Amino acid sequence: MREITAEHLPDLARGAAVLGAGGGGDPYIGRLLAQRALGRHGPVALVGVDEIDDGALVIPTAFMGAPTVVLEKLPAGDELLAALRAVEELLGRRATHTVSLEAGGLNSMTPFVAAAEAGVPLIDADGMGRAFPELQMLLPTLGGVPASPMALADERGNAVVLRTADNVWAERLARASTVEMGCTAAVSLYVLTGRQVKDHMVPGTLSLCERVGRAVREARTERGDPVAAAAAVLRGRLVFTGRISDVLRSTRGGFARGTARLAGLSGDTGATLELSFQNENLVAARDGEVVVSVPDLICVLDTDTGEPVTTETLRYGLRVSVLGAPCDPRWRSPEGLALAGPGYFGYAHDYVPLSVTDVG
Repeated sequence: MREITAEHLPDLARGAAVLGAGGGGDPYIGRLLAQRALGRHGPVALVGVDEIDDGALVIPTAFMGAPTVVLEKLPAGDELLAALRAVEELLGRRATHTVSLEAGGLNSMTPFVAAAEAGVPLIDADGMGRAFPELQMLLPTLGGVPASPMALADERGNAVVLRTADNVWAERLARASTVEMGCTAAVSLYVLTGRQVKDHMVPGTLSLCERVGRAVREARTERGDPVAAAAAVLRGRLVFTGRISDVLRSTRGGFARGTARLAGLSGDTGATLELSFQNENLVAARDGEVVVSVPDLICVLDTDTGEPVTTETLRYGLRVSVLGAPCDPRWRSPEGLALAGPGYFGYAHDYVPLSVTDVG
């Protein structure tokens, strides 16, 4: 166990936004929310998965909705605790721990808010090893863990409690509620035992986020290559360097959907790369040929600073580098690909994983 203070948050938020593959929300907003919570309640205890009892009651929290909306409709800050308390009321028990559902700039910071507000330790893990756009796309789903009972809460004081037939229905009904709440809401779901955390979550995610964020910061301070530093920690590789020449983006059905086109620079001069996204980057195609696709990570970084660029902040003229990084091996199983592979999102191509020889 170690204590996380406000000093740790910049590296954590930066690295989490890299692992978020373009999604998971804005890291700056997430860091501000966590910083305020830690300022009010003190440091948060971060514990490893091997430090929790099998019978622990772990209740995760996150923000759900379109990240483009979060930039304009800022969270009030008390929605996460409201959602957590609503689930506790349903269970008739208090949480002993909380944990992150996904890696992402906002949603890797929100568990620090919930942990500080509820006064419980935060487990160093997450449910994806990256960020995905839909609620059922968690490794606990593959392990048969139900998403409900679950609760949603908004900044107006509204709360919705759901018990659903399965995790796909959890996504559908929660998405509809989120749209009515203004396209963003706090959500608490996937109640876990300590044993289920050990069996079905990705251990060490928050520590990995911190290592990635620190590597980028130190490379920049030492006038090194921050993009290469991030790739080394992620065991990823540089896919493309270019300048954004076009962005088409819209908010539909509670998601930020669209494409971004990059004109190649340096060794990629003369080539183009198209990114397709739904909150997260899903496919990267170089001159029409897919080079990386979901469930592997497609991470966009500012070429000069190494700062992660989320899908809602892609803009014309920005010089970026695109990294590919391998996903958790469980996503490469037939069940994992059925849940979150290219076919689920309507793409016709087969999934071709980044191989060990591809990864630096």
